[in-house]
Amino acid sequence: MKRFSLSAALLIGCAMPVSFIMFEAPASGAAGEPQYPPPPPAAGTDQGTPVPPVSTAAATIAVDPEIFPFPEQPAPVYLPDNGGKLSGLEKGSNHAGEIPAGPVQTLREALILAYRTNPQLLAARAQARSADFGVPQARSAYGPTLSARGAYTFTRTRVERLAGPWGGAKGWASDASLVLTQPVWTFGRNAASEAGAVATSEYQRASLRVTEAQILRNVVAAYVSVLRDAASVRIAQQNLALLKQQLDVVETRFKVRDLTLTDLDQTRTRLQVGQAQLLLAQGKLGISQMQFLQYVGAPPGELEVPEVLNIQFRSLEDAYAFAEMHSPLVRAAQAREKISRASVAAARAELGPRVDLRGTFNYGSISPYSDQLRTTQATGQVVLTQSLFDSGLRDARINGARETNEADWRLLDSVYRDTREAIGGAWDDLASSRASLVNYQSAITAAQSAYDGALIQQQTGDRSVLDVLDLARDLLTVRNNYNYALASEYSARANLLQAAGMLEADKVLPDLRAYDADRHYDKVRHRGDIPLLTPILSGLDGITTGNLSANRPTRDAGAQKALD
Repeated sequence: MKRFSLSAALLIGCAMPVSFIMFEAPASGAAGEPQYPPPPPAAGTDQGTPVPPVSTAAATIAVDPEIFPFPEQPAPVYLPDNGGKLSGLEKGSNHAGEIPAGPVQTLREALILAYRTNPQLLAARAQARSADFGVPQARSAYGPTLSARGAYTFTRTRVERLAGPWGGAKGWASDASLVLTQPVWTFGRNAASEAGAVATSEYQRASLRVTEAQILRNVVAAYVSVLRDAASVRIAQQNLALLKQQLDVVETRFKVRDLTLTDLDQTRTRLQVGQAQLLLAQGKLGISQMQFLQYVGAPPGELEVPEVLNIQFRSLEDAYAFAEMHSPLVRAAQAREKISRASVAAARAELGPRVDLRGTFNYGSISPYSDQLRTTQATGQVVLTQSLFDSGLRDARINGARETNEADWRLLDSVYRDTREAIGGAWDDLASSRASLVNYQSAITAAQSAYDGALIQQQTGDRSVLDVLDLARDLLTVRNNYNYALASEYSARANLLQAAGMLEADKVLPDLRAYDADRHYDKVRHRGDIPLLTPILSGLDGITTGNLSANRPTRDAGAQKALD
């Protein structure tokens, strides 16, 4: 079954239909599946057609969704496998307490555990929810405000009379007041504040998507790194065993004077180098395991072959078009530009007047020295406020906000360039890594055959010990290169999905109940609205601000090239 994958790109044009990617586990022992080390190809068998590493300058590059799956690897060296598996991962389960911190065995388990428990991701969700509440705060400015004040006051007055004694009065009095204020028209002040709050919420939700993609990318990288480094340990172990066997042969022949001391020293040198290489490989595996624990939140167990991340973009243009519509980086840059654009509108609104309705009710003592007699007063006002002179303060604020918006608009152009570069780089990396796999498989077969033949030739005296050791080193090198090419090919898939904006839980884990940031925004955005009044005043106040929610087009020739 084929699935589609998404990415972040920089295209403002027609976008391909929204597609989805899904993990598909490769069939075990399927025909054509490479082994480690791969056996010699059978006569007449089809080894597959790799994608050539063509430059992204080409019009199209056909990307075959097939992948050479990782060979089965041994359990990690430093963390013993206790057979524990994650539980509580069924659809709809969102309680971190149900997920034990036991060894993880599959990429799916690792992704789900990180998605539900990663502290950085949880903090980003809380930050997005916090920004959502800024919208009802801004919209509350359209409604009335009612304030009350009360006081119980003691007053004493003394007056000095001419050439006489002091006179005066003292006593207690009380008063209370209610003030009701209703904005009618603020010349765009409230509308600009609302637009800024909406854009800030949009920015935080886009930032949440960026964080989520990065965390999932880190999990994939950590998972693949553990598999890769575990394979490197196995390769180093096998190489060391091979060198020990060679040393035994050389020592035996040296005892009967069939080989020289130089041959023995050469073999011992390679053996010591092999032991050092094994120690380095084990150290790298330990580092990868610690990174796995950091990103996933649980140690790796006996990791299984990762499910395939399918890439269904048939050309770079398709990836660019999709990313222009769905990239969280592009969305975040667009939202940031809207925030500063709203700040410009808010600064300009200060040049205009504002109209408010105000009602006041006072109840208090007639005399400030006696609380026995009372009075009431009700007042209704239409208040027009207009600032006339401020020594250039408003003009300076407008110019400062305008330049900030200019910077954010230019940063949007930069994001288009960066996204295009990330997609093109991941595309070339994927194509070249995949193309190299078949060559490395053939190289392993040839290197193994050359080494086996050299062993036979060494016994007849046609090959020296150094020749055999050099061929053993070639075999080690090509096996390690193949191992790293496998990891690079899989990582390039995740990089391409992340760059295009598709490495997200609802796309790579479609049966998981993903966190819905938009749902929370829709839930709280109208909280506190007064029916009819708030929508009417919001529309009236927005007349002078214009459209602050539309996305700005790119102005950069380099970014525009990706959109043509």
